[in-house]
Amino acid sequence: MNRKKRTEILIKGSVKVAQKLSEEIARKYDVKTIEEPNNGLVMVKARETSKGSLFYLGEVLIAESKVLINGCPGIGIVKGGEPDLAYALAVIDAAYNAGLPETKNWLTTLLLEEESIKQNYEAFKNKVLKTKVNFQTMDV
Repeated sequence: MNRKKRTEILIKGSVKVAQKLSEEIARKYDVKTIEEPNNGLVMVKARETSKGSLFYLGEVLIAESKVLINGCPGIGIVKGGEPDLAYALAVIDAAYNAGLPETKNWLTTLLLEEESIKQNYEAFKNKVLKTKVNFQTMDV
């Protein structure tokens, strides 16, 4: 599983999963905090469709953290003010970058969480589709 997919699952899924995985690493390894979890703002770029030019849409609040495990860096950035999740993501990222053996066992946990995300999305989608209105007023 690549880094993008793993991070997407950890952000969209339950915070408890990310915390559990990071605690597993923190118990066994020395986690050095480079940057404490803190809040910041980032500019959001968007592409204008007719000319294709870039412009700044606005700012988004983020939480960011950086750690080191066995000399390997890890970074966690998440939208919104969730410093605990940002720290957990940084620890998990550093664990993967360091190639720690615990990460090999996480694939099943991540796949189960991905399935849970899909089921929750389908349930939400079905709930929304129940309210769908058909605006066709005349049969041809």
